[in-house]
Amino acid sequence: MMNSDTGGKVRLARERTLENIHAAAIAEFSEKGFQGATTQAIAQRAGIKKAQLHYYIAGKEELYEELLQKVLKAWGDIIQFDPSLSEPEAVLSRYIRNKLNFSFDQPELSRIFTSEVLGGGHYLHKYWPQASQNILGKENLIHQWIVQGKIRALDARLFIMHIWALTQYYADFAVQVKHMYGDFQGDIQAREHIIDEVTTLILNGCKKGDCA
Repeated sequence: MMNSDTGGKVRLARERTLENIHAAAIAEFSEKGFQGATTQAIAQRAGIKKAQLHYYIAGKEELYEELLQKVLKAWGDIIQFDPSLSEPEAVLSRYIRNKLNFSFDQPELSRIFTSEVLGGGHYLHKYWPQASQNILGKENLIHQWIVQGKIRALDARLFIMHIWALTQYYADFAVQVKHMYGDFQGDIQAREHIIDEVTTLILNGCKKGDCA
C-alpha cells in the first residue's frame, strides 16, 4: 500500500508534468495553430516521450479544446464591465486595464483564440451565443450612457469591437510590439504608460464635452 508521503510525491509529480504539458501545448498551438501542432512536438517541448504524453491526455483535440476553454473562461472572469462601477470613465478604464494586462501576461494563450478564429472558428461554435449575449449587455449599458448624455452618440457594438482590437493587438502582435516599442516585460512603468495611452485614446474617442 502506498503511504501518504509517497502518494503526495506522486501527485505532485503528476501535477508538475501536467503543468509542463499545458505550457508546451500553449506554446505549440499559439505558434502553429491546431492543424500545425503535433503531439510529438508538444511532448518534446514538455520534455517527455510521446507515449508518456498520451498517458496524461486523450489526444490533441481534447487538449486544444481544454486550452481554448481556459482562455475563454479567463476572459469571462476578467473582462466584464464591473457592476460596482457606474461612470463610463471608471467602467471603461477597468475593462481596458484588465484586457491589456491579460494580453501582456498571457499572449500565447490569447493567440490560441485568435488562431482558432483565423482558422474558421470550428471549435468556437458553442462560444458565439455566449459572446453575443455578453456584448449585448455591454451594448445596452453604453446606450444608457448615451441617453444620459455621459458619452457622445456612437455605434456601441463597433465601439466595443474597436476596444477589443486595440487591446488584443498587444497579444497577437507581441513580436512586432517588442521590435517597434521595445521589450517592456517586467517594466511596470512602461506597462502603465501603455495602459494610460490606450485608455486615454479610447475615452477621448467617446467623450462628449467634459463628460467621460
